[in-house]
Amino acid sequence: MKITFIPTILMLTLIGCKDQNKSDQPAGQREPITVTYPKTKQVDTVDTYFGVEIKDSYRWLEDDRSAETEEWVKEENKVTYDYLSKIPFRGELKKRLSDLWNYEKMGPPFHEGNYTYFYKNDGLQNQFVLYRYKSEDDPESATVFLDPNTFKKDGTISLGETSFSNDGSLMAYSISEGGSDWRKVLVLSTEKNELIGDTLKDIKFSGLSWKGDEGFYYSSYDKPKGSELTAKTDQHKVYYHKLGTPQSQDKVIFGSTPEEKHRYIGAGVTEDDKYLVISASTSTSGNKLFIKDLTKPGSKFITILDDTDSDSYVMDNRGSKLFIVTNKNAPNKKVVTVDAANPTPENWKDLIPETEHVLSPSTGGGSIFANYMVDAVSKVKQYDYDGKLIRDIELPGVGSAGGFGTKKEEKELYYSFTNYVTPPSIYKFDIASGSSELFIKPEIDFNPEDFESKQVFYTSKDGTKVPMIITHKKGLALDGKNPTILYGYGGFNISLTPSFSIANAVWMEQGGVYAVPNLRGGGEYGKKWHNAGIKMEKQNVFDDFIAAAEYLIENKYTSSDYLAIRGGSNGGLLVGATMTQRPELMKVALPAVGVLDMLRYHTFTAGAGWAYDYGTSEDNKEMFEYLRGYSPLHNIKEGVEYPATLITTADHDDRVVPAHSFKFAAELQAKQTGNNPVLIRIETDAGHGAGTPISKTIEQYADIFGFTLFNMGYDQLPETKKN
Repeated sequence: MKITFIPTILMLTLIGCKDQNKSDQPAGQREPITVTYPKTKQVDTVDTYFGVEIKDSYRWLEDDRSAETEEWVKEENKVTYDYLSKIPFRGELKKRLSDLWNYEKMGPPFHEGNYTYFYKNDGLQNQFVLYRYKSEDDPESATVFLDPNTFKKDGTISLGETSFSNDGSLMAYSISEGGSDWRKVLVLSTEKNELIGDTLKDIKFSGLSWKGDEGFYYSSYDKPKGSELTAKTDQHKVYYHKLGTPQSQDKVIFGSTPEEKHRYIGAGVTEDDKYLVISASTSTSGNKLFIKDLTKPGSKFITILDDTDSDSYVMDNRGSKLFIVTNKNAPNKKVVTVDAANPTPENWKDLIPETEHVLSPSTGGGSIFANYMVDAVSKVKQYDYDGKLIRDIELPGVGSAGGFGTKKEEKELYYSFTNYVTPPSIYKFDIASGSSELFIKPEIDFNPEDFESKQVFYTSKDGTKVPMIITHKKGLALDGKNPTILYGYGGFNISLTPSFSIANAVWMEQGGVYAVPNLRGGGEYGKKWHNAGIKMEKQNVFDDFIAAAEYLIENKYTSSDYLAIRGGSNGGLLVGATMTQRPELMKVALPAVGVLDMLRYHTFTAGAGWAYDYGTSEDNKEMFEYLRGYSPLHNIKEGVEYPATLITTADHDDRVVPAHSFKFAAELQAKQTGNNPVLIRIETDAGHGAGTPISKTIEQYADIFGFTLFNMGYDQLPETKKN
């Protein structure tokens, strides 16, 4: 399939203090900062579910366009920033983050047409810059091709997907304004480096896939009625845009109908331009699969899969022979082949059978690269297109390897390797010989040899063994006083594999512990692991997270006075549920862009597509009661002292709308007992996270970590040791 390039930085971690500066007194025993919360009005709004009345006193905060909501946001931010400004070491945190962040970062090179392209960030640039050079020239001759930092001075317009035509003469790319999932798409002539054609608007959750150099396929929803940032969007469609024509003439190629809603539809053209492949889903898990022969005018779509009981996609083709990756009757995935004329499952033949480890394959240079996840770390095998094992690929160490994909005619590819103590390095891989050589190693003020990562297996409430990687400075004293961040996600078949973080590096160099458990609901052990944490099994995820915290405490890595829990999006739900179920377990809670109202999440934007993982309050009474039983918003109680809480969200988050966080903050502020503060930090001109300018990211981490350490009892930040 044609490749879409998306520059990313993974930042999942926090920072802290050195061992020698730990207080001998319990955390939080000094005089707290006094907080006076804004007065948030309550309105008598009541919903009835299966005969049960549920109050929703802060429903009015769901209206993101109202002047009242805007004023509430301003008042809450005023209180939050006033509190944060009184943290004495906040500026030092920001400086250290900025200093460590300021190193050159490069992505792997890739070839398109006559050029070799790569992404680079000089250090503190808000967005990565796309460079290029003539492939036969010296890489030192590279020049800027596209600089997203010029889109807007403050960096709040970011580059999204990029896709090149087959001959490399054209590039389509999307941009996001203020972090929104709604995108615009523009087209460049690569030779002239000039925009051509009209700007396409109102495109959401879309790849960009060219058909020759005539035009491309993309996906979007009809423009919603009401607020673009909150209104429901649940009927996705695939369009074809022919260059030189207005967007109004773009034809619907595949779409939802009132009888059958496809909330997510993706389109991709095979590398040889022979087939258009359509994946259609009603939720974030499971898809139908269709194919159309583009070489035959007037050809119809042929169904490969007509149900959503599995996750399947066409990885590649050789003529009419399709190579399909599927977890149908194979929870850990396998590769099958079939002829495009009769592509239904009864005709599939196993090429790379399922194993006990989760498979994520890719192709390049005439080989198939089978990337297996073994207890959340990478093992890679190289196969030919007949399914014969060529070799086990020797990786640089234990960690996460990615990027084993390139075009059919390439002789080499570039892959990345990282773990919690190793900054991402790029390796050049010779496809014929299987040899790797270091291509790019970042020059960063961090010495991996001073730190260690250890994987442990702990027992959850029901006896399930769960892996967790714990990372910290070598020689750490296990005295229960180490400031610790426990980070989790646990949903949507997403796997948390080892990756380096700049913020995490600063945390660890000062004696902090960073722990990441691989909770059920994720994809680390395949579809069975995912399904063990969905719908009526969702409590397993929270139990796994609680058991991870208890393991860290029992083994003296930390104690409840020095433990913070953090997660974003579905991980924000994880933090919200954990802190309301076990408020005494942690000192600090950091729910970010969280799904916190489980009775109404499906009524906003694309939220209905999450029902595979969550179920909805409208399904049946049993599902309603289960959701009500753990929904963070609905389980805040009077008379309980909840941990110090800093909720983070953004005003342009149209994936998990900020109303979740607004309502949760208002409810928690109204019912909190004791002196632990409850604050909400609402970023402006930002969204769910992707494309956030580096300047905003650094400020946010300085605030989050300052809040965390201050509420653990630290009055000063020690001078950071240089490694």
